[in-house]
Amino acid sequence: MSMAGRLVDRFLGLPESAADAAPPDVGIGRDLRVPMPDGVVLVADLYRPRGAGPLPAVLIRTPYGKRQGLVRLFAGVLARRGFQVVVQNVRGIHGSGGEFHAFHDEREDGLATLKWVRAQPWCDGRVATAGASYLGYTQWAIAPYADPPLAAMGLGITASEFVSSFYPGGALALYNTLVWSSLMGTRDDRRRPLHNRRVRRAMRHLPVGEADMAAIGRAESFLREVTGNAENAAFWRETDHSAGVASTTAPASMVTGWWDLFLRGQLRDFAALHAAGRDVRITIGPWGHDAKALRAVLADQVSWLNAHLHGDAAELRRAPVRLYLQKADRWLDFQQWPPPETTPAPLYLSHGLTWDEPSAPLGPVAFTYDPYDPTPSTGGPLLAPGRGGQRDNGRIEARGDVAVLTGARLDRDLDLIGPVSAAFHVRTDTGHADLFVRLCDVGPDGASRNVTDGMLRIGAAPGATVEAEIEMHPTGYRFRRGHRLRVMLAGGAFPRFARNHGRGEPAGRAVASRRVRIEVLRGAGYPSALNLPVWAP
Repeated sequence: MSMAGRLVDRFLGLPESAADAAPPDVGIGRDLRVPMPDGVVLVADLYRPRGAGPLPAVLIRTPYGKRQGLVRLFAGVLARRGFQVVVQNVRGIHGSGGEFHAFHDEREDGLATLKWVRAQPWCDGRVATAGASYLGYTQWAIAPYADPPLAAMGLGITASEFVSSFYPGGALALYNTLVWSSLMGTRDDRRRPLHNRRVRRAMRHLPVGEADMAAIGRAESFLREVTGNAENAAFWRETDHSAGVASTTAPASMVTGWWDLFLRGQLRDFAALHAAGRDVRITIGPWGHDAKALRAVLADQVSWLNAHLHGDAAELRRAPVRLYLQKADRWLDFQQWPPPETTPAPLYLSHGLTWDEPSAPLGPVAFTYDPYDPTPSTGGPLLAPGRGGQRDNGRIEARGDVAVLTGARLDRDLDLIGPVSAAFHVRTDTGHADLFVRLCDVGPDGASRNVTDGMLRIGAAPGATVEAEIEMHPTGYRFRRGHRLRVMLAGGAFPRFARNHGRGEPAGRAVASRRVRIEVLRGAGYPSALNLPVWAP
């Protein structure tokens, strides 16, 4: 292995392998032409040990370009360990024919590519897949339908369906959608100065379905599709591969993070595979959709592919679930998700927060949301290095359009590991509103830092009481003794989510707005509560 390769692997924290003693002489075949059934030709690069006979192949399909830095890093790391790697540009990307239509063509194109790879004389018929984020989605687009099955899958910070990440709780995920669509809309350009600033400023543009013009100066198809189909689930049906997860027999290794936007979907995929008795494992770390996650993904996929393509089973001797308990600085192993020692515990809204269900009537928690001055957001699962994750919420909690309820100081550490949800009784004066709920950790210094949150778009008759079930982000977190739990309630979290205009108009076209009064009922008869996964081994 070259000195540069050793330094890269050491920086990434990758283990040495037998290949390091006698590294392969890797040749790269550029721009192999892969025909699709409709006549379109996609291009791929092949990383292959020179002089080798037929080998298993690792397939990586990408919308970012096969010569993009991170993609080349992935392929290079694998090739230095004796893997044969096929890196393909998906349809419409940098030399691949056709038009890029995000998420819609990956099944047919991926299956055609898989068939082509298996038919090549340099492939022994075994094909595994690897990659992260969209590169992980392209794996799920073929895995349930591959015959014969894939040899292995390396699934980093991804899921079998992305639709729930476009509209979490029914609200448009504006920040992540506009950031990614602006990236894809300028993929063939030299990045202009102040690009990120223009994109952030464009998040205030109305209607949001035309925010691409403010962000990059042209229409971008993915943004138009997401904003134009927020109320049309049928449009995305063919891009959702979650129904085929349980029947997928390929061994799968997953990496995700507590602050990753695809965490919920990936945990659902893991649970489906595990319940079906498949060979699957997952690692959940203290990162988001970022470089730290990619470093963990690389290490995980090297070991997994080594086990299933090179027969090195040493890394298979671990529990199916490995997770990091935040604020405890501990990695924990479990046999299932959620851990069996976890007990759901309701935390009720009262005058503050209480573990005991209130027995007396209480007035509602009320606040007014103004779309012209939307409640801002901070932190959380964002496609924004340095902006997501855990942040101080003090500035937002001081606003008049939020409600804050705080519990008593903890007399012992409290560990939460598992899914989190909220069940509230809500009414609004317009019938159209969003409800954003966030659980925070208040330290002895008074700083309030977000732990998990969730959003729900509400549509009902004006003044009607709605039983709102809100799926929040799963977590693994220790509230330390002396800290307090806090719940923040608001009518929005902008620009992470597009503002609700209070009139029930389609999300992509709404412009006119009206203020909305939101009441969360509590007390006897209205046991509004968060459901927390308390881990007590």
